[in-house]
Amino acid sequence: MASTLTINKDLDGTRLVLTPEGRIDTTTAAQFEESITSCADGLKELIFDFSKLDYISSAGLRVLLMAQKTMNKQGSLVIRNVNDEIAEIFEVTGFSDILTIE
Repeated sequence: MASTLTINKDLDGTRLVLTPEGRIDTTTAAQFEESITSCADGLKELIFDFSKLDYISSAGLRVLLMAQKTMNKQGSLVIRNVNDEIAEIFEVTGFSDILTIE
C-alpha cells in the first residue's frame, strides 16, 4: 500500500499550525519537510496537530528534529494530539525529552 500524506496548513502571521493526515515515512518525509521549510521564515510559533497522523518513521523524526533546531533559534515548537503509538515512538527514541508534546 502506498503511503499517503495530506498536510493542512493554517498560517496566521507568525504562527503556523500543520495538521498532517496519514503516514510520515521515507516516501512522504520530503513532502512533510517542504511543508515546514516553505513557511519557516519569520515563524515564532510552529504547532503540529497530530490528531490525524497514523504513523511516523525515523525519516519523519529527522524532519521534526530539523524543525526543532530551526524553531529553537526563532520561537517555539509544540506537538499536540499525539496518539498512543506515536507517543510510544517519541518515548522510545528519547524525542519526548527533546520536543514539547502537549
